[in-house]
Amino acid sequence: MKKLIFIIPFLFTFIVKAQLEHEVTEYVWPSDEKVLQKLEEWQDLKFGILMHWGAYSQWGIVESWSICPEDYGWCKREKGSNPNDYFTYKKEYENLKLSFNPVNFEPEKWAAAAKNAGMKYVVFTTKHHDGFCMFDSKYTDYKITDKECPFSVNPRANVTKEIFDAFRSEGLWAGAYFSKPDWHNENYWDPKFPPMDRNVNYDPEEYPEKWEEFVEFTQNQLLELCTDYGKLDILWLDGGWVSKKSPEQIKNYYTRVAENTTSGFPKSRSVNQDIRMDELAAKAREKQPGLIVVDRAVRGPNQNYLTPENRVPETQLPYPWESCIIAGGGWAWVPNPQFMTPKQAIHMLIDIVAKGGNLLYNIGPAPDGTWPEEAYKLLEAMGDWITINGEAIYSTRAISPYKTENVCLTQKKDTKEVYAIYLEQEDGSGMPASFDIKGIFAAKNAKLSLLGAKGNLKWENTSEGVKIFIPQKVRTNLPCDLAWAVKISAIQ
Repeated sequence: MKKLIFIIPFLFTFIVKAQLEHEVTEYVWPSDEKVLQKLEEWQDLKFGILMHWGAYSQWGIVESWSICPEDYGWCKREKGSNPNDYFTYKKEYENLKLSFNPVNFEPEKWAAAAKNAGMKYVVFTTKHHDGFCMFDSKYTDYKITDKECPFSVNPRANVTKEIFDAFRSEGLWAGAYFSKPDWHNENYWDPKFPPMDRNVNYDPEEYPEKWEEFVEFTQNQLLELCTDYGKLDILWLDGGWVSKKSPEQIKNYYTRVAENTTSGFPKSRSVNQDIRMDELAAKAREKQPGLIVVDRAVRGPNQNYLTPENRVPETQLPYPWESCIIAGGGWAWVPNPQFMTPKQAIHMLIDIVAKGGNLLYNIGPAPDGTWPEEAYKLLEAMGDWITINGEAIYSTRAISPYKTENVCLTQKKDTKEVYAIYLEQEDGSGMPASFDIKGIFAAKNAKLSLLGAKGNLKWENTSEGVKIFIPQKVRTNLPCDLAWAVKISAIQ
């Protein structure tokens, strides 16, 4: 998927090669009826929150990637006493555990804001690629609950449990982001060898016992999350390069590398890294029946929905999908993050839903355990809009032609009512006296109404679709700003 319909300009820094593995790939429908039912329910939710948070937040840098020895400007090492010395930098990065103390952590405040914004599920980074666990794993001491971390004495030190409990109490689903690679684990980046790129730094076929220890470690940690943290709805796995690869896939990868480099220097390799995902998914669902597993960017039955990253597809996609999008700054907290405007955020949500997708909106908590105040203001504005227009968003499905010009369409999955959502023009001109919906026609006795306003609207079918008339008294007393949804009771 190369064409983009909507990208906030300040996101360009992050839309680079590291995200290419999250391009849309082939989809395989699950065979488990409970998973299919859960996916159907998930597609009703439409709007969720993603949070990247860890010890790295103290430096205000991109999460994890600066310790990966791949040469990209967006993960450049600039902090620490000697950022030009990789090994000194990595040691100081890992020592951020010794000062991480988010004493203002109050997940109930986050959960309330998410609920009021209309969000229906949370995905939290229990562990990113650096291996630092935001949960009390018994398989590592590189975690927020370790005695060397000052926050470990806080009664809320098991951050993942606190977040899941707080969000579930507000009625949201709980999802666990988990990184399959672990750059701290000695059985992934063996200290006998220097790391070369994002991949395991030894050959798993040469050291099968070591690789098996890593597989067991990974499976054990994931089963901890499925066992000790209450009801889990989504297992959101990142690090798609950790996957089973055939000799043909590996050969094709290096052929592409050879075709696209003149120096012969690959920034990253392709390595067969089989963690037995089928087995893992089955074990996880023994603990959590119907669990949605999102093995990102790995083709096959364990990628239950697809996740275009910082991208909105050009058109509707014929399978479950979710755009994960940065709300402001970066995935992780950065100083003085610049957030989207309410108009940008609301229009993006509508655009995604019209194409049949969900929006997973990312906010990076600060190192002290707070959200930027601008995040609360943005979510409040989104909540104000969705309070009026939620029925045009939730439990809807895509209907062709999805979007024409600045009008998006959704359809209620059960009643088949259609909603035409008019997106305000960039000039802020508000609601026009009339507008056309191309590609659909109202049924003979259909009733059309503006959500949040009283009475029915006049309309007529044209050769191209439906023309809707908005009276002056409605336009001077609109129920909301930025976008307006017209409900069509029936179409031809």
